[in-house]
Amino acid sequence: MIILSRLIPHLSISLLSLTFVTAIQAQENIIVTTGDWPPYISQDQKHNGVISHIITDIFADIGIQASMQFLPWSRAYNDTARGLFPVTAVWMHKKEREIDFIYSDSVLTEQFVFFHLKERQFDWNSINDLKAFKIGGINASSYGPELDEALSQEKIIIDRVIRPQQNFNKLIHNRIDLFPFEVNVGHSMLKKYFSADEQETITYHPKPYLNNSSFVLFPKSIKGSKALSLLFNKALKKFKSSGQYDAYIKNFQQGYYNKKNNS
Repeated sequence: MIILSRLIPHLSISLLSLTFVTAIQAQENIIVTTGDWPPYISQDQKHNGVISHIITDIFADIGIQASMQFLPWSRAYNDTARGLFPVTAVWMHKKEREIDFIYSDSVLTEQFVFFHLKERQFDWNSINDLKAFKIGGINASSYGPELDEALSQEKIIIDRVIRPQQNFNKLIHNRIDLFPFEVNVGHSMLKKYFSADEQETITYHPKPYLNNSSFVLFPKSIKGSKALSLLFNKALKKFKSSGQYDAYIKNFQQGYYNKKNNS
């Protein structure tokens, strides 16, 4: 691994970046840790999902072969923070994560809502309206600045589990009242793990509690992460301005990534 701090201080960032990329290219590939996040990221989809496809193709554009490694979300985060892996994706912004990571530019915009049983009369206008409800969450997940602040102050309590489908199961059996989750990911989970009758019992409140951007994270524990993040952002900007990003998202909306064996 190149130790960037030992390079001549007056080298330009472009030369630093080139040096780091040369070191990376000498390896067979780099590993991007992630968790299951269908329909955006999934081992069951072609190219491991649209966002995995975008991320690996962006790395390919800068001459780096990247592969996705699926882990539990908390392990993906912690192992990458420790420097065991050079990249993890995708994560929403959380201030304390800046201690361990450098954020890329946004690679995905998502909408988060409260899922609940159709039989439950649920409405909300502010975080204070959530105090009376049992809420299920996911380990290592952030819920945006407002909800995270309420959690830190214990104004509301979230009972966290490892897998999203556990919370949908708890919803169905009335063990929790609300499950805050991304709307498209939620629908994908329901279709994959639950019967048509079970799916029919669940709905969500139309008011999103968060419109969120998600990011690729580069660990500060690895020398060269800053240079790699700058190269990634430059390629991501080009990917978007050329129309490639929109083309991938259009393919996603038309079902291109639904099955690995799609042609």
